[in-house]
Amino acid sequence: MSIRWSYASPRIALIPALAITGVAFFGAIFWTVWISFTRSRRFPDYTIAWDDLTRQYDRLFGDNAWVTSLENVVFLAVGSALAILFGFVLAAMIEREKRGEGFFRTVFLYPLAVSFIVTGLVWRWMFNPDLGIENFLHGLGFENASFNWLGDRRTAMYGIILASIWHGLGFYMALMLAGLKSINSEIWKAARLDGVGVWRLYLEVIVPMMKFTFLTCAILLSLGVVKTYDIVLAMTGGGPGTSTWTPAYFVVNSYAQRGNIGYASAAAVMMLVMTALIFLPLVLLTAWQSRRRTEQVR
Repeated sequence: MSIRWSYASPRIALIPALAITGVAFFGAIFWTVWISFTRSRRFPDYTIAWDDLTRQYDRLFGDNAWVTSLENVVFLAVGSALAILFGFVLAAMIEREKRGEGFFRTVFLYPLAVSFIVTGLVWRWMFNPDLGIENFLHGLGFENASFNWLGDRRTAMYGIILASIWHGLGFYMALMLAGLKSINSEIWKAARLDGVGVWRLYLEVIVPMMKFTFLTCAILLSLGVVKTYDIVLAMTGGGPGTSTWTPAYFVVNSYAQRGNIGYASAAAVMMLVMTALIFLPLVLLTAWQSRRRTEQVR
């Protein structure tokens, strides 16, 4: 009897957590999808508009602000991917130079302790022409220097990408550093004995061995990019115009400013679809790589 109870007790303990997950996660998804097929405005209307079922989605893809937000999220993903590249470079430099590893790791991880709102406000101040970098350069005598990126719709997204890279760089560096430390030290010794150059060693040996780490970083980056909201709110408020809107900002704006929960729900459903299209292939690829590695070890 004790054996049966020891087997059943942890499963019974999981029931409340599974129930909460089912209601809060899957229930919320179902509710959002349902509302997106209704004519809900400020408050939910649970009557599905069967005569015009895709009304909200037709409006959504005819909205230039939504198209702009989709373009921005792709641009943000490509630009923010530099954080993974720079994180690997920093991790490789720290791994090769053992002295001061703890200090530099702490310094580069520090931005991660700051929220996106604080990060956005700091970088907004830095891009302010009267207070930030531009004013500093003018004080040094560079009168023609211009650093007001957030005031120009053509460069505002570059400012957000720069702030995002600064915020996430240390996190990806830590992941890459953990991946480098997991590599057998005999590989480094054998490469030195064979006279293999540093660049060749990293490109042909180390990077292929860290495919799993790179995939993990790509998954985390993609999830973070799709839900980008707070740093945009803090830095530009979506402006100039709608030039820095992202899907998450569009969803919040659709309900808070337009007062249309049905429209916002349709945009949220499309965010879910985008996340699934990005997330699931990466997860399946990671699982395939893990299974292949296990089979090779056997």
